[in-house]
Amino acid sequence: MAYITLNKKHFFHNLDIIAKKTKSKNKIALVLKDNAYGHGLLEVASMAREYGIQKAVVRCQVEAMMVRDFFQSILVLSEIPTQKDSKIHYTINDKNDIKVFPEQTKVHLKIDTGMGRNGIKMDELKETLNLIQEYNLDLQALFTHHSSADESNNIYSQQKAYFEQLKQVCTTQLHKKIAFHSCNSSALMREENFTEDIARVGIAAYGCLDMPQKYANHNFKPILSLYAEKISSRSLQKGECVGYGATFKASKNCTISTYDIGYADGFFRACSNTYKTPDGISIVGRISMDNSSFATTQKELLLFNDARKVALHVKTISYEILTALKPYIKRKILG
Repeated sequence: MAYITLNKKHFFHNLDIIAKKTKSKNKIALVLKDNAYGHGLLEVASMAREYGIQKAVVRCQVEAMMVRDFFQSILVLSEIPTQKDSKIHYTINDKNDIKVFPEQTKVHLKIDTGMGRNGIKMDELKETLNLIQEYNLDLQALFTHHSSADESNNIYSQQKAYFEQLKQVCTTQLHKKIAFHSCNSSALMREENFTEDIARVGIAAYGCLDMPQKYANHNFKPILSLYAEKISSRSLQKGECVGYGATFKASKNCTISTYDIGYADGFFRACSNTYKTPDGISIVGRISMDNSSFATTQKELLLFNDARKVALHVKTISYEILTALKPYIKRKILG
């Protein structure tokens, strides 16, 4: 069967770079949402614990409960809790949700400083802080999310300035110390002197961060490689075709093999007929639901070891390539 390998040495290398920027591994909150960006939730959580990461960020309560024993605190980004938990913190994305949170739930208040997605409006901060107090929630942090930290424009600087102003408002109004966090992977790499309490790091830890060249010299190493195993081989005569639609026709006598990977597993159909593996082996014909054919007879085939290169080929981003990989594909930790 197809399988995935995770390079622990590369993962720790990436975390070393991140910890140097944050000045402490205790400030790293590793983003594990959506099956750890397709890498495997439990596999990555176990490596992160071994490295010494104490904080995690997930999408939902189910993910939080799966990794609860690996971390000291876990932030859920997009679900309203049904009960409080000492380790699990929840995001307030809308002030109208505050009244349905269980009392004393640990919460992080999200503010929309320009992303235009989730979080309260900036002019709602004072009102929302009062509501948090009224409904007896335990406010742990204030945070925002950058829309354009990986772009060469002024939006990042503008959002950063807005958040600095909101920190001051929060500090003035509250009678307790809370944490502040705004940096995703790209924002952290742009910081000359990181001073916040937490950095939410995802794609950089997985080694697939893409940024403009002037910000890009950080030497992150991809940790995920995808392999497929051979099902069968066959000899083709000149003029014979392969796959749905007969889109590949042999220009000469050749041998091809079919492998146990297809678009149902997350290997993009857009790679059909045009993609070459890192070893230069060409796909022949269309990728089908469960199978792909290549011009080789190798027993095992490395399909990719850097999702960014596949993303360029199918005109998308590495996040989509990685998160498309199905959870049932076996994952192996190397090194």
